[in-house]
Amino acid sequence: MALFNKEDLGLWRQCLSTDVRPGPALFLDRDGVLVEEINYLHRVEDIRIITGAPAAVRSANEIGVPVIVVTNQSGIGRGYFDWAAFAALQDALVKTFAAKGAHFDMVLACAYHVDGEQPYAVPNHTWRKPNPGMLQAAAESLSLDLSRSWIVGDSASDIEAGRNAGLAGGVHVLTGHGARDKALARSMSGANYQVKTAANLAAAVPMIT
Repeated sequence: MALFNKEDLGLWRQCLSTDVRPGPALFLDRDGVLVEEINYLHRVEDIRIITGAPAAVRSANEIGVPVIVVTNQSGIGRGYFDWAAFAALQDALVKTFAAKGAHFDMVLACAYHVDGEQPYAVPNHTWRKPNPGMLQAAAESLSLDLSRSWIVGDSASDIEAGRNAGLAGGVHVLTGHGARDKALARSMSGANYQVKTAANLAAAVPMIT
């Protein structure tokens, strides 16, 4: 069920599981990690699943690790498409993964952007990555242990969001915008936050589960 806050129209929170085990989670960016990056994806017919992604999600499902999708959606904020288009695409994505035996436990999205149209013109909303708000909201809802959780993303902002949320680490994948942000993402690795690099999600999940 998608939950909309009438006072916060730029946020999407969709809980897809009723029985989530408290503990560490796997956070995933969507575009460039689960599906091919095409810039402002919003049409169902344009979905292209990245090879191996459903199997990678299924492997986390099988060991009881909650899988949480956290995605910036400035295309909504900029007026390129609306939440109805986002909902239709998400429904198709969930069904496609389910057909491969894989499921997501929660999906969160943020439409706020400094260049957005009203009411989405917010310069630095706490949910917009690299801010940690989406990860923290998921943790609060599902009793997750952020300190033992990981994020997989193709952009530096994904990896930085994980660091800002106090995660154990992030895996930067080379799909999507990965080649562009490789050096910046790696520079975020430190004593309290590990950053790894993988070719794609299928290669990333075995590193951290």
